[in-house]
Amino acid sequence: MSVGHYHGLCQRHKGRAVEVRTHDGRTHRGIIGHVTNSRVYLQPLGNSRNLGGFGYGGFGAGYGGWGAGLALGAIAGLALLPLFFW
Repeated sequence: MSVGHYHGLCQRHKGRAVEVRTHDGRTHRGIIGHVTNSRVYLQPLGNSRNLGGFGYGGFGAGYGGWGAGLALGAIAGLALLPLFFW
C-alpha cells in the first residue's frame, strides 16, 4: 500500500488504539496522537515497551509530546485494536 493510503488511514483514526506492523517485521501498539506527511506518532499503551528505537526521547516525548514516530513508508500493515487493549 502507498504512503498516501496509510496517511489517510492514520488521519481518520487519530485517537484510536492501533497495531502497526513495519516492513522489518516489528509490531508497535499505541494510540495515534499525530500524523504528518511522513510520520505517524504513537503514544504507547500502558506499560508497553514495544516502541523503542523509533522515538525521539522515549515515552511521551517525541515530536511535540505525541510519542514515538514511525515513518509512514515503513508501515506494512495497520489494524485497529479492540477496546480491551486500552
